[in-house]
Amino acid sequence: MPAKPPAGRSRAGRLVLRILLGTALAIALLAAGHALVWRWMGSQMQSGFDDWVASRRAIGWKVTHGPPERGGWPFAATLTLPQFRLEGGGNTLPGGLDWQAEQLMLRVALPRLDRLVVEAPGRHRLRLGWLELPFATDRLTIAVPLERNVLPREAEMQAERLRIATPTGSVELREGRLGIETRLTATEGEPAVQLSLNAEDITLPPAPPALVALGRQIGRLVAEVALTGPVPPGRGVTAKAEAWRDGGGTLELKSLDLAWGPASALATATVTLDDTLQPMGAGTLKLRGATALLDAAQAAGLLPPRAALGARAAVRMMSRTPPEGGPPQLEVPLTLEERTLSLSRFPILRMPALAWPAPPAMPDAAQDPSLPARD
Repeated sequence: MPAKPPAGRSRAGRLVLRILLGTALAIALLAAGHALVWRWMGSQMQSGFDDWVASRRAIGWKVTHGPPERGGWPFAATLTLPQFRLEGGGNTLPGGLDWQAEQLMLRVALPRLDRLVVEAPGRHRLRLGWLELPFATDRLTIAVPLERNVLPREAEMQAERLRIATPTGSVELREGRLGIETRLTATEGEPAVQLSLNAEDITLPPAPPALVALGRQIGRLVAEVALTGPVPPGRGVTAKAEAWRDGGGTLELKSLDLAWGPASALATATVTLDDTLQPMGAGTLKLRGATALLDAAQAAGLLPPRAALGARAAVRMMSRTPPEGGPPQLEVPLTLEERTLSLSRFPILRMPALAWPAPPAMPDAAQDPSLPARD
């Protein structure tokens, strides 16, 4: 007869078997729970998107797309919308907005179930009013917090190899980031909208010559902008602009850092609207490479030779070496008044007038029987 295994070894074998069975059961339960969570996430995303579409259509927007597809298992829940198109906004923007994308992918991933990421690589057609901006990108993402029945308080957009077609050629951006924060309850002096921009390696089109006087390559563009409150009520653009101005609203350029060819600039400014709803304000400009900028402006025909000669002499007299060392730096005040941009009291640019839409006409009593008759 075969020998029986020792009792201790038998108990150890049964214990290992129980552990293996328990582990397998736990894994099965986790997989089932994960599948339920994934299906719930997909359903919530589909429901939230349907609610957003319904709210847009209720105020006159058009939203169209191909058959949606769910995916993303096991690490995310995704909703892919082929041939997406959004049209509308004619009440606030003359001509409205029309955005067409090859596809949008909505994605929610563990552990950030409170954040929605919209991915939209490929080709796009964007029309803002009467401005056409077809573009393509290798990567385009927009991240917003997931909140029902309210507009997102913040958003972050990132792009890689963004190519924008213009009538004079293509503008290409190697990498860029745009951050937006909003606060609709902002009072006077508080930021209602804040923007942060960081763009690197921007290639400009070859024309017009005045645009590329410093070269076609912008190495760096970093800016922070704040629009202070209060946010005026109503839907009329002109009336809202007047209320914003009368409430003490300002557009503040907190910082601008620009590196363009042989020149670089740092700037700050504060702008508001005057009595005719035209921009007015003041700021400070710190400029390195001012002589190269004057040479480029003269070569492009923007500055007559005699004026360029006087400007070079002024630059030499006003430039100072910064305390931290480096090339000489020119620091001068900027002013914008009556559509004229002046550098240290010298006019350098005449701005085009902002054309605000006329307010809607009030209904006449003769045409509207609900209004009281006029004497």
